[in-house]
Amino acid sequence: MNTRIKKLSRGQHSAVGIIIGLASRAEITFFDEPYLGLDAVARQIFYDRLLADYADHPRTVVISSHLIDEIADLIEQVLVLDDAKVVIDEAADDLRNRAVTVVGPETAVDAFLAGRDELHRERLGHIVSVTVLGGLDSDERDAVVRAGLSTVPVSLQDLIVRLTQGSGPADLATTASGSPADLPTGAQR
Repeated sequence: MNTRIKKLSRGQHSAVGIIIGLASRAEITFFDEPYLGLDAVARQIFYDRLLADYADHPRTVVISSHLIDEIADLIEQVLVLDDAKVVIDEAADDLRNRAVTVVGPETAVDAFLAGRDELHRERLGHIVSVTVLGGLDSDERDAVVRAGLSTVPVSLQDLIVRLTQGSGPADLATTASGSPADLPTGAQR
């Protein structure tokens, strides 16, 4: 290839960065939006190669991404920054278990979820889909079935959006230790 890196397309530039990042096998490898300019096939190839390389050469890999659902199965820890503050710093599996969506007739859903912290509500006629903080224990899951309701998993992206949008993120902004955390001055989202 005789093309200078500055002359490459956005996707080609991303591919070069990915190759360098994977080949370096640095103890800590950072990928900042590595998929920019890549089509869906190329992004999947990157994720597959990243997992294969990580399996052969374990290390810390940090991926900065706005495509949360696309990388949700790759990540072990979620760190969300907003305005120089750590909003979420939690194991991905723990975060996934922080909320549940209950679907059914509005009156039955409201009765079942009374007293819970509601994150999001969607309505279609008399049927609602309500996402609330907290998971359901086995007794509650049985009660959902008895009430004729259903549950839907909350995607990691939807949960992060719900936890960080609009009013109330300060109430939900916690680190793994359960307290708000400050970043050094100048740290950005």
